[in-house]
Amino acid sequence: MIGRAISHYRVLETLGAGGMGVVYLAEDGRLGRQVALKFLPPEASRDETTLERFRLEARAASSLSHPGICTVFDIGDDDGSPFIVMEALKGETLRDRIKRAPITVSEVLDLAIQLADALEAAHSQGIVHRDIKPGNIFIGEKNRVKILDFGLAKLIQPTNATATMSADDQLTVPGSTLGTVSYMSPEQARGEEVDARSDLFSLGTVIYEMAAGVQAFGGSSPGAVIAAILIRPAPSIVDRNAAIPPRLEEIIQKALEKDRDLRYQHAADLLTDLKRLRRDIEINASHSSAATIATRIDPVPGAPASRVSIPTPGSSAPSSMTRRGSTLRATGCSAPTRCSTR
Repeated sequence: MIGRAISHYRVLETLGAGGMGVVYLAEDGRLGRQVALKFLPPEASRDETTLERFRLEARAASSLSHPGICTVFDIGDDDGSPFIVMEALKGETLRDRIKRAPITVSEVLDLAIQLADALEAAHSQGIVHRDIKPGNIFIGEKNRVKILDFGLAKLIQPTNATATMSADDQLTVPGSTLGTVSYMSPEQARGEEVDARSDLFSLGTVIYEMAAGVQAFGGSSPGAVIAAILIRPAPSIVDRNAAIPPRLEEIIQKALEKDRDLRYQHAADLLTDLKRLRRDIEINASHSSAATIATRIDPVPGAPASRVSIPTPGSSAPSSMTRRGSTLRATGCSAPTRCSTR
């Protein structure tokens, strides 16, 4: 494929491959920009169900306009091989980021907030991703997040933006499961009908992994992993990372509720809790820093030690400042003798 001309695109290099397709970097000859071309594997392109799901990915993603969702520009066909034209991204997947180095609490919150905001945008358009995992999350410049691969997206409530999309019931055999095992919701693992709350469970597993550095649910086989998802609670994050605030663990555990009725019901609710926690952490850090500000003035030999205290934000200004044994009140009085105001 390298060097080939596909329509008005010239293939430059291979970017990666996955279960839903092979992705190439290409040059758009008309607009002079680089794009990503995603092709179905040859064996999959002969299956009508897979083809329909592939087209669903294009329609689902193209109906969404959000900075946290990868933009789809076009869809085409090259001699029987369908492809999607997407924005080319620079950076790394969250999967690679987690492997590379521990992620700070501040960064966990920043990434989680962006992801929750993007999912809220998709869910508000009636689209459930159903395969939220670190490999489908891209981190670009300035730590900006992009959710990739809406190939498993499901239409739950048609809207004006998504009315042309096919109902997923036509694409899924009853009782089958879709998604990646370690990040499935319990209802998804059981092959049941899923809704937006399934994505929130999957997002909870992603936030857990960012915070703890390991997957929330592990096992020696897919069956063992599914058993953990269905039966066992995720291990305590604080036991693995003492820097994690207890409130963040509470938020994650609520997202990981096995009973979807007890889980976050909307991405907006999760987003609100994450933003509130970030604000509280920032306020506490600011107050902690301000409370430690104090400048000691070296006393004149033989004179008593003195201190000038700087008030913390929101506290009352000190009524006096002591220096060399004399009191200077906030009156404009400059003489080093006692003076007072009414």
